Amino acid sequence: MSARNKIRSKLGLPPLPGRSSHKRTPVASRTPHVPKDNIRAVSFDSEGAFPLTGAHTIETAGKYSEEHPDQIVVISMDKPTDQQIEELAEAWDLHPLLLEDLQAPSQRAKAERQGDTLFVVTHSVAYQDDIEEVVFGEFNLLMRGNQVAVLCQDQAAVRAWQAKGFRLEHRFGEQNELLQHGPEAVLHAVLDAVVDGYGPVLRGLETDKEEIERQVFSGDPAAAERIYRLSREIIELRQMSNGLATVIRRLLIGTTRYGTDAELRMYLDDVSDHLSQIIPDIAELRDALNQILQVNATLVSQRQNEDMKKISGWAAIIFAPTLIGAIYGMNFTNMPELEWSFGYPLALAAMFGFAAFLFIVFKKKDWM
Repeated sequence: MSARNKIRSKLGLPPLPGRSSHKRTPVASRTPHVPKDNIRAVSFDSEGAFPLTGAHTIETAGKYSEEHPDQIVVISMDKPTDQQIEELAEAWDLHPLLLEDLQAPSQRAKAERQGDTLFVVTHSVAYQDDIEEVVFGEFNLLMRGNQVAVLCQDQAAVRAWQAKGFRLEHRFGEQNELLQHGPEAVLHAVLDAVVDGYGPVLRGLETDKEEIERQVFSGDPAAAERIYRLSREIIELRQMSNGLATVIRRLLIGTTRYGTDAELRMYLDDVSDHLSQIIPDIAELRDALNQILQVNATLVSQRQNEDMKKISGWAAIIFAPTLIGAIYGMNFTNMPELEWSFGYPLALAAMFGFAAFLFIVFKKKDWM
């Protein structure tokens, strides 16, 4: 049984599926040979979504977008190789600095424009409860004309993109009027899905926080390590949420500067409002963990004081007979008790009596 399941067993909670290691799973690096089916293109219009097929998906999507300017063409790439990114950069005529950003992993959240191309970096969030870890997936979004490219830079982003919450067909099926606002609707849909992902993560962290509270008051020594580990996840979650807030704020500023549809700005405002409610919850959760850590430190200190009392009491009890034995063990010539027939039993009685007296005193003081 894993350490975490032992803790849950003590707290009367059902066990969780175990893992061989609690270490972070490193983000998978890009491999030079990725199958072509990691690139897909879909066209959206008022009637629905239509997949685009062809030997060269990027080229096919580009030609289709030129022939159908009233439609939105979305290209998605799962863990693209550098060669595939270069192919996209050539087709879109991207700036070399933008190409460099696309090929560099672990980008911070940002939103910037390079000519007529909008570049956005954002991160999906998910919570793995079995290892108490927040998993982040990096998305790079490019928007130009009626085309949008979504690059899932790691496996976590690929899983998020394939989840129901990120499916554009599902979102546009419910709110088809969003498509009237052009490719910015795709950007809104992705950001909305990212913000929606914070809810389950916070619920998972809140559940673990409650478990830690019970663990702390039960006196489990493993609680401190669990608090530190969960605090680290919350700090990273706060950093990601602040970065996302900056991205949305810059996009809202850009809607005014670049004449984006006013109704789409309302949708972005709605996403910003949802995020503004989440950020205080993250801060509150971090403060709660800090308080739990302080309570745990106080309880540990109290338990240590109780242990020190017991150790000090037993040390005093042992010291009493040791003192008497040391005095009469000096064997000086003029020690009348040494020649006395009752000296030995009296010394033993004094040892046991003094020790018993101290034991009773410490017991009444609740030191023993």
